Amino acid sequence: MATGLTLAFDLAALRRVTDPAGTVADARRWSEHVGVVTDQPPHVLTKFTREHAVENDFPPEPAPAAETLEHMRTHHDTERYVLVVPDDALPTAEGWERLPLSEAAERADWELGDSTASESDAPTVEDDSDWP
Repeated sequence: MATGLTLAFDLAALRRVTDPAGTVADARRWSEHVGVVTDQPPHVLTKFTREHAVENDFPPEPAPAAETLEHMRTHHDTERYVLVVPDDALPTAEGWERLPLSEAAERADWELGDSTASESDAPTVEDDSDWP
């Protein structure tokens, strides 16, 4: 049952869980809206969500993640907005609570994979090998 929560995953954090689709599906049990954001190009996010069968309530946008989060706050009227981020991530967009992945994983019993995998492992704008 949802409790008035919009939950977003930073793509770098979601890449760290061993079962991204299962993690997002689990988060839907207590969240009204669940999405994934990134500063990477939209095709990177689209490819990841497609390959991992992740249902994303936030459409991939060419805007930075902070702008996407701001946009989602105007479209999803819930009591809380929580962003799951890598443990070393900087503060989030205004109005979003920052929740480090390790803390979220511990609370929700999500299994984490290799700690060396990160957003830096994702293709850069110049690397179009990740095109869908």
